[in-house]
Parts: sequence; C-alpha cells; structure tokens
Amino acid sequence: MNKATVAATGLAVATAAGTGSIASPRHNPVWFARIRKPRYQPPGAVFPVVWTTLYTDIAATSAVTIDRLRATGRRDEARSYSIALAVNLVLNAGWSWLFFRFHKLGASALGAAVLTASSADLARRAADADPKAGVALSPYPLWCAFATVLSTHIWRLNR
Repeated sequence: MNKATVAATGLAVATAAGTGSIASPRHNPVWFARIRKPRYQPPGAVFPVVWTTLYTDIAATSAVTIDRLRATGRRDEARSYSIALAVNLVLNAGWSWLFFRFHKLGASALGAAVLTASSADLARRAADADPKAGVALSPYPLWCAFATVLSTHIWRLNR
C-alpha cells in the first residue's frame, strides 16, 4: 500500500468521522433520549465500536483499491473511485447532521438509503479492482442498510 494513498484516504475518512461526530447524540442527549426507538436498536456502546471499525476498513480498503487501479493502468477508474469515496463520505457525515442536529427523521431515512446505495457502489468498484477488497468493504453497505431500516422505523415511530 502506498503511504500517500493511505494518508489521503485516512484523512478523508477521519474528516468525515469528525464532522459527523460533531452532531452526535452526546451534543443533544435529551432529544435523543426522548424519541421512540424500535426494540432492535443496538445499545449506544455498539455504535462507536462499529463505526471505528468501518471507518478503518473504508480508509484501508479504499487505499488498496485506488493503488490497485493505478498499478494496473486504470487511472480514470482510480479517479472515479476517489470521487465516489468523497461523495460517500459527505453523505456519511451528512446523515448525522440530518438526524442528530436537525432532527429531520424522514430526510435522514432517505439519506441513509442514499448512503447505502453509495456504499454498495463503493464495494462494487472495490471488487472490480480486487475481489478481496470488495469482500473487505462489504460490511459497510450492510451496516448502512441496517441503518436505513432503523432510521426509517424511528421516523415512523415519531411522526
């Protein structure tokens, strides 16, 4: 793995994580505690563990994917993957703002669905570059799909 690529993907992911965390429930715990949530809502301690793992995976797998595409002369695909990653990370951070900061439950459910599609697209692109990278990135769209179901259910419970 190229150190510059890892640094770039790591910085991009860390920026998204930091931007999203600014809007997190610890900044508005009263609102989050009051809204109705489904029974299958994981305990709060699960989310930082899952997201830290996923963000690490996104940064590392994206670096592998970009490097593989460049090494095989597919520079346009590497550029396209980088753009798709940037869009995905904006959607990722944006969801936290929609849900936690602005309390837009319907918009956050839609945002989660768009993030799921974007994450699945990243995994597909990674698999095109290296099948192992696609497998490595597959937990991300799966978690986002779960988040879409959860966000939609929370929206329905609190309309």
